[in-house]
Amino acid sequence: MFRQIREDIACVKERDPAARSALEILFLYPGMKAIRMHRKAYWCYHHKLFFLARMISQRAAKKTGIEIHPAAKIGKRFFIDHGTGVVIGETAIIGDDVTLYQGVTLGGTGHDTGKRHPTIGNNVLIGAGAKVLGPFKVGDNTNIAAGAVVLNEIPPNSTAVGVPARVVKRDGKRVDDLDQIHIPDPIAMELCKMQVEIDKLNKKIESIEKEQNK
Repeated sequence: MFRQIREDIACVKERDPAARSALEILFLYPGMKAIRMHRKAYWCYHHKLFFLARMISQRAAKKTGIEIHPAAKIGKRFFIDHGTGVVIGETAIIGDDVTLYQGVTLGGTGHDTGKRHPTIGNNVLIGAGAKVLGPFKVGDNTNIAAGAVVLNEIPPNSTAVGVPARVVKRDGKRVDDLDQIHIPDPIAMELCKMQVEIDKLNKKIESIEKEQNK
């Protein structure tokens, strides 16, 4: 436990230029507090102390704004930067050296049973507000852009952006011409389809009214 805490503190100092001291990180960083409490809840959960595990996780959520299910499996040197609004589901698995920013969700779609949440590989960075939804894997050494919505597996050594997320870079080479500005908006596309159908219906109504007037 103490070795894990030392590693967690060291990784925060390495990744957060605003961190001034180990004591500041240990006592004042909400991400650090959340992961410390999660490790206790995880131990309780796997020793069938389910109520106690859930109580610890809910207390952590109240104190930090970070909700981690006690059954979620989290690796070494896990860093949640800022942290408010982070949600990690029951069957999520997170590898070593992973960084999450505020507002990240590792959740389910509501359509799966059993394994419902994502598996995050080693050395993955997930940007602020990103949503990773479903029981697939995000490969090692991958970056998920802020605000992305990931609904399918992402291969290792990739960069994924957009809604829904698409791989734009793999192994250091660009594989897609998309950028953060020119990403197709699925909501706008659906609205356009609806507008086309509405226009068709309006024309039919006008035609019927003309026939009735005659």
